[in-house]
Amino acid sequence: MTSPRTTDPDWWRQAVVYQIYPRSFADANGDGVGDLPGIISRVPYLVALGIDAVWLSPFYPSALADGGYDVDDYRNVDPRLGTLDDFDQLIEALHAEGIKLIVDIVPNHTSNRHEWFVEALEAAKGEPARERYIFRDGLDGAPDQPPSDWESVFGGSAWAKTDDGQWYLHMFAAEQPDLNWQHPEVRADFLETLKFWSDRGVDGFRVDVAHALVKDLSEPFPSKASLPRQSESNGKHPLWDQEGVHEIYRGWRNLLNTYDPPKSAVAEAFVPAARRARYASADGLGQAFNFDLLQADFEYEKFRKVIEENLALAEENGSSSTWVFSNHDVVRHATRYGLPKNPKGGWQDGKDWLLSNGTEPTVDVALGLRRARAATMLMLALPGSAYLYQGEELGLQEVGELPAANLQDPAYFRSKGAEKGRDGCRVPIPWTVDGLSFGFGPGGSHLLQPKWFGAYSVQAQESDQESTLSLYRKALAVRRSLRTGNSLTWVDATDWVLHFTRDGGWQCITNFGAAPVELPDAAVVLSSGPLEGDKLPSDTTAWLI
Repeated sequence: MTSPRTTDPDWWRQAVVYQIYPRSFADANGDGVGDLPGIISRVPYLVALGIDAVWLSPFYPSALADGGYDVDDYRNVDPRLGTLDDFDQLIEALHAEGIKLIVDIVPNHTSNRHEWFVEALEAAKGEPARERYIFRDGLDGAPDQPPSDWESVFGGSAWAKTDDGQWYLHMFAAEQPDLNWQHPEVRADFLETLKFWSDRGVDGFRVDVAHALVKDLSEPFPSKASLPRQSESNGKHPLWDQEGVHEIYRGWRNLLNTYDPPKSAVAEAFVPAARRARYASADGLGQAFNFDLLQADFEYEKFRKVIEENLALAEENGSSSTWVFSNHDVVRHATRYGLPKNPKGGWQDGKDWLLSNGTEPTVDVALGLRRARAATMLMLALPGSAYLYQGEELGLQEVGELPAANLQDPAYFRSKGAEKGRDGCRVPIPWTVDGLSFGFGPGGSHLLQPKWFGAYSVQAQESDQESTLSLYRKALAVRRSLRTGNSLTWVDATDWVLHFTRDGGWQCITNFGAAPVELPDAAVVLSSGPLEGDKLPSDTTAWLI
């Protein structure tokens, strides 16, 4: 297996990583579902974009009860997406262009079709096969009452009943039974999985729900009402962020460090910022997702606070921060930024807008795109690694009008429609201005693409120097030539202009205010939108040197 041209062990610290949701990127065989050969065919596009690495969302065999995060077999490829040979060809194609590959690993739960869980259901109560999962009798021995009133993240009970009257824990969908990470076979098997993919040439791992593996299941179980009162800031919550999880990741890190260069890893850990440092430590996974900027509205005070806090945390633990605005789980930021403030308080996550099928309130598409372009350029100027989600380089809007009959997300079904779910950001991206699936493949697409998609396609933007695609390509090229060091220096101006410098004289200025502001006496390298003479307009970012 070939390796990328660079062997820098710290390549991940300031990498630009492009997330591919494989079922919605490119479809080579025309069955409406994206696949590995489709991704291989688009490697030249990734090269032209200028990324450093691809993060590949789950591609394993799966019934798609949760978009592939219900894994049947951790060491294989879903036959609808390709074969292990296709996977090897994908690594070969990416590495030939100096692009790294990070793959998703889902350790909190398997699918209910995994051989271990099939064996557990076939076994009698109390037999060893059930010990790899979390089986319990009903409350007070009553078979019709779950062991506790806990709810799953997707809604409904966190317990599912088996035919023999026992219950198993699933913090997500019922098709995703939680593993028992106290079991030595579970720990050993995941080390084998990490080794399997590392030996094939994978450069790193994105660890799904990294904070959930270890649970305190001492009985009697606390009630659902008391769970929010359990501290989530000191590792004492029974279900999330238990201290014992770090012993697991120390073992992973020991394995990953046996490779040259060491394999990278990044934790998806929804924990308070102060707790995130443990996951990103040098003897842990090495890096952790920072979702604080994603969950901040486009406002000066919020952006500056998030940036300051997370750079300080990264310096404290010797890692580098991560920055992200969109991914496979959230409404695209070009849409979020075009919505008014959340009347309920908190950040504008777009969920109420989704429930209206994308009709209320009205999205200011132009404003949302202008702010998204400005925010992305600001992010790309920050020290640390930047994570981009497929389609954001096209300025793609969220698809809010998906009909109920086409929805796939278990969050919609388990919440009985109280949540629309995440399908709107997973609609296959458009490559051409027209065609049955806008160039996604020779057939249709598994999630319906709206008529307006063609205007956002790669073909529509390819030759337009002012398009969002062109902006991303220019920004990534300039970033590669300018990035240096792991720090920045603030330049205080006003309470609505975010201005900082990086080593070598690189300046980044974002205007969050309503009126244009004077630019300093320096050469403008790139701007997210047109300038007004020597002034930076509202909702615009400029790089100067």
